[in-house]
Amino acid sequence: MRFLLVNPFYPISEGPSPPLGLSFLAAALEQAGVEVKVLDLGVCPYSKEILESILNTYQPHFLGATAVTMNFQNAIQVIKDAKAIDPDLLTVMGGPHVSFCAGDTMKAFPELDFIVIGEGEETIVELAEAADNGRQWDRIDGIVFRNNGGVQHTPVKKPCLDVDSLPVPARHLVPLGRYRALNLSVSMTTSRGCPFKCIFCVGRKMVGAKVRYRSTQPVVDELEYLSTLKFSQINIADDLFTANKRHCIDICDEIIRRGLDIKWSSFARVDTVSLEVLKKMKEAGCDTISFGLETANAEILKTIKKGITTDQMVDAIKMCTEAGITPTASFILGLPGETPETLKETVEFGEKIKKLGVIYGFHLLAPFPGTRVRDKSDEYGMKILTNDWSEYHANRAIVETESVDRQMLDDIALSWEDEIKVWIESLGDRMKKGELSDEEAFPVVNLERTLAVYDMMMKGVLEDMGTWETDHLPESDTAALKELVKRIPDSVGHSKENLFTALQFVMDRENLTYHAENGKIQWKWVDYL
Repeated sequence: MRFLLVNPFYPISEGPSPPLGLSFLAAALEQAGVEVKVLDLGVCPYSKEILESILNTYQPHFLGATAVTMNFQNAIQVIKDAKAIDPDLLTVMGGPHVSFCAGDTMKAFPELDFIVIGEGEETIVELAEAADNGRQWDRIDGIVFRNNGGVQHTPVKKPCLDVDSLPVPARHLVPLGRYRALNLSVSMTTSRGCPFKCIFCVGRKMVGAKVRYRSTQPVVDELEYLSTLKFSQINIADDLFTANKRHCIDICDEIIRRGLDIKWSSFARVDTVSLEVLKKMKEAGCDTISFGLETANAEILKTIKKGITTDQMVDAIKMCTEAGITPTASFILGLPGETPETLKETVEFGEKIKKLGVIYGFHLLAPFPGTRVRDKSDEYGMKILTNDWSEYHANRAIVETESVDRQMLDDIALSWEDEIKVWIESLGDRMKKGELSDEEAFPVVNLERTLAVYDMMMKGVLEDMGTWETDHLPESDTAALKELVKRIPDSVGHSKENLFTALQFVMDRENLTYHAENGKIQWKWVDYL
């Protein structure tokens, strides 16, 4: 049995990281004796021809894709292409989007054979085993599949996996080197589950209300392993790392005991942190914590069942600053009950807490399938403007309230984006004048470098132009790199100087290499670490 797992395209602007959920699935399949390959379209170019080459070479029996709402269209396009190439290939999709609109998805896309609902590690193994043993799909709980011309739902599984029983994510199958070259973070989890009931989130429905914690030793073992991969940041991607004080402190104590020199970040709620916990996290290497604040209006906070206050927001930010941790925060505009006055209240509150040292930003409400705000939109006085899933990226308005229209929401988002652009441009101008230290210039340098490398990756520059015949092999790495940059077309969209600087940085970090022998030069990304 061979399984091809696909991570669909996800924009660089959304800060993608190596696909953790897919790596868990791959590990579960490998543990069951299934041969697995991962096609990561987050950092690799895609075309139907590329897919056809992989299918012809690898000849998988199953193709599985994961997706959130905003990249569902990219995922389903891969499945449609795969079925057009090989109609006998079995196709399956999982993830939060299809878990909550499975029936409609199956009806709309006949190329899709199965949907896995909720946690998928056990289910995907059962699918692979059933494919080899009689194909009795109706015996597998937690799936939707085609049966006699119709669509059949089997009983839904409750989130109950023992998280300590899960194998370590199969990151060896993912092109980690490309993410490292882009200076993106790598993620891991220490728990699953969320006890809170926010009406705009599907986390609780997807992984359960009861938080299931991994044991301290394997958590820190994984952190220690990730620290050897030389990523600039490790992100603990739990829904809520600080949900349990003892769990949080035990992990921090073990990091300290081992003397690990790592930088990591996590998500938290403002009502689940204390100065004691934050100082311990800082001592263990945490440098950034992200809070979902959502709104500054007390009534809206109650409506969305957030269960926090603005006083708690301010206190949490002050405690982070005192502990030496950078607090970041996000607001969601366009929530039920939003008015011009509540928008102003939130914007002004953002400016207030900015003075306390928090870095914040705005998102616009995206009513994802499975959320209460979508299911009960009429009760909340919400108007959903589109079901084009590609618009569900939370950067432009796709909902309106009774007194706030799309333009009002977009104006705030655009104004905030303009502020960021002006800030970046001002840093760039000051950098050119030599007025900035390396640390102050980092945001500009890193952005330019990341975009240059990313565009080269996604346009397949090394694959198309990174190999050539020559009578004179390069005398040095620098000479070889200069020759490569000369061959990169202007259509990539970056100056030769910026390309050389970016690629030199990537090469110095061992994420780019070349082979020179017998009159031939061949460049490639170092995909696997």
